[in-house]
Amino acid sequence: MFFSLLVTCIIFCGTISGNLLIMVLYLVSKTLRSPMYFFITQLSLCDLLMTTDIVPVLLHSVLYGRSTMTLMGCIIQYSVFVLSDCSECLLLSVMSYDRYVAICNPLRYLSIMTHNLCVTSVSVIWLVAFIVTLINIISIYSLHFCGPHIIDHFYCDYDPILQLSCSDTSIIQKLNLIIGGFVVTGPFIIIVMSYMYIVITVLKIPSNTGKYKAFSTCSSHLIVVSVFYGTLMIVYMFPTKGHSLILSKILSLMYTVLTPLLNPIIYTLRNKDIKNALNRLKV
Repeated sequence: MFFSLLVTCIIFCGTISGNLLIMVLYLVSKTLRSPMYFFITQLSLCDLLMTTDIVPVLLHSVLYGRSTMTLMGCIIQYSVFVLSDCSECLLLSVMSYDRYVAICNPLRYLSIMTHNLCVTSVSVIWLVAFIVTLINIISIYSLHFCGPHIIDHFYCDYDPILQLSCSDTSIIQKLNLIIGGFVVTGPFIIIVMSYMYIVITVLKIPSNTGKYKAFSTCSSHLIVVSVFYGTLMIVYMFPTKGHSLILSKILSLMYTVLTPLLNPIIYTLRNKDIKNALNRLKV
């Protein structure tokens, strides 16, 4: 138990520190004042929301073997999870469009990706995520819940909450499927199409050096997308059955706890601009 608690604390502290560092660097460094880094700070905000929403309860469960929460508290935890998750899906699609413009239309990049466009895009993303979260809150809170009020999970996820209800959840499940298709599948299609055009453009570059430089500008984002959607699909599109409950928890742990830690690591280790900004901050 001590080892699990120690590892969880290290991950929690690393996630908070890494994402806060990226946000601070963006604010203090003029070299990072570009659309891509603006979106990265929003991604860090999503990761901070996810981590502070789930990990403290997880730490309490590891320390005491269980955690007690009111129904409203459980719904709030799930709502913050949905808010951060939806925002990250939409952000990754906007970031892929940013990379598409940077590689396929480099001469028009500054005229297309203006500050107003970036701020408007982020505002719309958070608004859409808030509306999706509100719909989830209303639909879940309208259900009637009966005992036993026990969730065999380390956070309040959608299916565990519905399993506590005595009401007919078929309509809510269909509604959630439609919303999930819009929020998850839609951005994923945009990301795939953006990278298809990016690959086609890069392959037309005659020199290998030019191809490498072009791919390097979007490699970090591509890795983050792969990690995020890879774990998302494993957890929700290919759910484990009843005999693999422990495996399901491990996969959920990777998705909700490890992914927010990996994102700042990927962007800092593979990004020269952030490294240079960090070195200047130290000086």
